[in-house]
Amino acid sequence: MKDETPVNRQRVNLTVREDVVSDAQALGINISRAAEAGIEAALKAEQSRRWLDDNADAIKAHNERIERGGMALPTPWWAEENA
Repeated sequence: MKDETPVNRQRVNLTVREDVVSDAQALGINISRAAEAGIEAALKAEQSRRWLDDNADAIKAHNERIERGGMALPTPWWAEENA
């Protein structure tokens, strides 16, 4: 989560199970920050899923080219597996 600089905040209404709220309060967890962190994680996961979906054809084509012709450059000496 990005706490380095102040950002504009917007009030929203959330519905959260009572047991989750009471447990969070008992542990001193900032519910707003925790919700924000969860939403940020969901955003990153969805953005990643969409990027992979949007680029699936290019990724498939790239992998097929590698299978057919191998890597464009040889494996560097430091990454070679010792036989």
